[in-house]
Amino acid sequence: MMQLTLLGTGGTQPLPDRALASLAVTVQGHTLLLDCGEGTQVSLRKYGVSSYRIDAVLLTHYHGDHILGLPGLLQTLASLNRTAPLTIYGPPGQESIVAAIMALAGPLPYPVAWKIAEGTCKEAGLTVTPFPLRHRVPCCGYRLHLPRAGRFDAARAKAAGIPLEYWRVLQAGQSIGGFAPGDVLGPPRRGLTVVYATDTRPCPAVLEAARGADLLCMDSTYADDTDLPKAKLYGHATCRETGALAAEAKVRRLWLTHYSAAVTDPAPGLAAARTQYPEAAAGYDGLQLELEFDEG
Repeated sequence: MMQLTLLGTGGTQPLPDRALASLAVTVQGHTLLLDCGEGTQVSLRKYGVSSYRIDAVLLTHYHGDHILGLPGLLQTLASLNRTAPLTIYGPPGQESIVAAIMALAGPLPYPVAWKIAEGTCKEAGLTVTPFPLRHRVPCCGYRLHLPRAGRFDAARAKAAGIPLEYWRVLQAGQSIGGFAPGDVLGPPRRGLTVVYATDTRPCPAVLEAARGADLLCMDSTYADDTDLPKAKLYGHATCRETGALAAEAKVRRLWLTHYSAAVTDPAPGLAAARTQYPEAAAGYDGLQLELEFDEG
C-alpha cells in the first residue's frame, strides 16, 4: 500500500490556503518527500505526515517555490534529535544551492547526502527512477514503483521440503536455509506506480514514464489554453494539455497540481482537463489517497 498526501499545490506564490509544491509518499512508515516548497512543514503537521520518518527528499529543480521549505525542515529534524542520514536528490547544478541551504540550516546532528538524480535507486522500499522534464532550467520528474512479489505456492514449498518457519521469510523475498524466493514464488504481480512531473511542458519523457501509472501528479499551471503562449515560454502545461497526456498514457488517475497564483478557482481548469481525461481530479492541499494492490 502507498499513502499519498499533497502538501502543496501552488506555483511561484503561496496563497492563504495553498502552499507551494510538495508531495509526500509513504510506504510502511517510511516517507519520500517530493519537492519542499514554502509551507511544507505546516502541511506536514496539518495533514498528519511525520517529518521524522522522511527517508529522502526528491527535488525536481532548484527554483525557490520547490526548495525554500528545506532549511526549516532540516532544522526541525535536528530539533527532533534525528541521527539517521537524510538523502536529497536533484538534477545537476546543485553545488551553489547546497551551500546556501546548508548555511541557512546551520549545524545538524545527522548527515545530509546530496546526490544527482540519475539512474534508478531504492529509497523507502520504492524503486525511484528520475526522468528529464522540459522546463527553463534542468528539471526532472520521478517515477516511484512499489514492486509486488509473485504469489506464494504452498504446494511447491511442501514438495521441496521447506520448513514451515522459512515460509514467511521466503514470502518477503529473502533467501534462508539454502532456499530462494524463486523456489516458491510465482511470477511478479502488478505493483503500484506513481509519477510526479512538475515543472514541465508535455513531452515524450513524461508520457513514457506515466504509461499505465496508478497516479500521475502533473504540472497544470494554466487553467485556459489562452495562456498557452506563456506555458510554452515559461516551461509549464495547461490543464487541457495535462489531461491529454494522461489520456494518451492511459494512467489510472490524474491529479492536477502546481497552479498559477492567478488560478484561485480550479474548476475551469479541471473542466478543461476533463475534456481529455474525464476522471481528472483537481489537486488541493491535503488531498490524500491510499493505493492498494490489485486483487489476485
